[in-house]
Amino acid sequence: MSNYDRFPHISINTDQKVIRGYGDILSVLSKEIGQGKQKIAVETYPGVRDDELIRQFEKLDTALFLDMKDIFLTEAEMTAKMEPWLTDDRVFGKMFFGNVQDFFDKTQFDYAKHLIDTAENAVLVYGFGASLLLDADLLVYCDMARWEIQLRYRAGMGNYNCSNTEEDILRKYKRGFFVEWRMADRLKANLLEKIDYLVDTNRENDPKMITGDMFRAALVTASHTPFRLVPYFDPGVWGGQWMKEHCNLDPDAVNYAWSFDGVPEENSMLLRFGTTDVEIPAMDLTLYQPKELLGEKNFARFGAEFPIRFDFLDTMDGQNLSLQVHPLTEYIHSQFGMAYTQDESYYLLDAKEDACVYLGVKNGTKKEEMLDALRTAQETGVFDAEKYVNKFPAKKHDHFLIPAGTIHCSGSNSMVLEISATPYIFTFKLWDWGRLGLDGKPRPINIEHGSRVIQWNRNTDWAKENIVNRIEVKEDTPAYKEEKTGLHALEFIETRRYTIRKDLTLDLCGSFSMCNLVDGEAIRIESTDGSFEPYEVHYAETFILPASLGKVRMVPLSENVMVLRAYVRGSFAE
Repeated sequence: MSNYDRFPHISINTDQKVIRGYGDILSVLSKEIGQGKQKIAVETYPGVRDDELIRQFEKLDTALFLDMKDIFLTEAEMTAKMEPWLTDDRVFGKMFFGNVQDFFDKTQFDYAKHLIDTAENAVLVYGFGASLLLDADLLVYCDMARWEIQLRYRAGMGNYNCSNTEEDILRKYKRGFFVEWRMADRLKANLLEKIDYLVDTNRENDPKMITGDMFRAALVTASHTPFRLVPYFDPGVWGGQWMKEHCNLDPDAVNYAWSFDGVPEENSMLLRFGTTDVEIPAMDLTLYQPKELLGEKNFARFGAEFPIRFDFLDTMDGQNLSLQVHPLTEYIHSQFGMAYTQDESYYLLDAKEDACVYLGVKNGTKKEEMLDALRTAQETGVFDAEKYVNKFPAKKHDHFLIPAGTIHCSGSNSMVLEISATPYIFTFKLWDWGRLGLDGKPRPINIEHGSRVIQWNRNTDWAKENIVNRIEVKEDTPAYKEEKTGLHALEFIETRRYTIRKDLTLDLCGSFSMCNLVDGEAIRIESTDGSFEPYEVHYAETFILPASLGKVRMVPLSENVMVLRAYVRGSFAE
């Protein structure tokens, strides 16, 4: 049995209790109303179970109850207004930089304001954007994790104020990713200091409420201690069997392809108050404590956005990933409105003897010949990948660097720790080995996008020289060995591997670090000044060291301990 912790939590030291269940939550809010709080806003993240929540909040003794869905434009009007950002593409849209109020019906908004202004007793406004309709003297925020939203899409939930319950899941996700979540996070960021109560709505009919002060104090605590995010796992057409054993997953599942173990924009965090866990989006921490978490230089460069992510790609006893390429920075900016692109690398946590990585075009590959072959393959189902793309053997602890524009994919029988810049949705699939997705539909192929970004000079010679195991020993002492393993000079991410024999004191130099224990059973992370409690990490677990920690000490708790660390190149304070 592995020691991998699927439900890591952050312990919060407080005497205050979590309010659990609708009965107790409504009792607390009723007291607030009785004490003179007459304007109540129940703000929601798009994706909460509105029917469930409205049914409960309507029980409060108010003279007027307004549902924000009545304030929005009609579904058809909203979709038409979103069209420039949604585009006709099944997967890719453009980043929306507007606000939720851009989709309000001005006539309905003004009428609702009139009703509120003339109400003689308590008023409650419920829903997405409620805080914009009235100057609330009691603000309740109903929050949830994005992964749970995606599961609800799969189960038949439509997008916000939208009847698209049967629509393609990729199109639902696109509407959420490019439009809904952008304006929801923008609104949330402005409310974090104002929230009186936060409600965890991730589990059906099991709400948990904490005060705004508890919530904010917990985020401050999280930004000053090592922590892990709550990982989630998903099957895939190419998925493997490695994570079942090493991450304590259902052994009867067909496969697991992905694990998102270090993606603050997608993962959640568990805040433990006493014996009760409250689940919140990890994005809340990034929005509320960006300088403490990221470091001032990174915040100045990226804003309140976590720029590095770790995830797992499991093809052990599975299949090849799709042959793919990521857009160049100029292309992702001009086409999709993103500020930076998905540079990445593959670190091999484990591999069988026949494992490989496809990387870069072969010497002498002719651009139009290969593109024609890829287009023809969509009709014939046949593409000779090894004629055009290098196939490098891969073994445990190899590191393959993949700057944007480099054609690549992992082969079968590999367990990859993928280290990447955060905009991970932008993968242009070129060839999918003639497969259908788990939904029985062809997976999206993006040859035309890919043709505009593939760097044809990244051939066999270039790949061997620049992006295959560019490992350099930086320091070797009796206590530890430090190696630079990547990434390529074109990428903003730096990675270091530490073999820890005795202990390692790490100066974070004002920048966050994303890490994974890539070998050994466990390590203990200690504060050099006693500012946080010792923190234990197990094999294959991803953990974050906030910039605020200053220095940390890593102590091995087993033999053969190796830690892989990623940080933003040039982010260290001078």
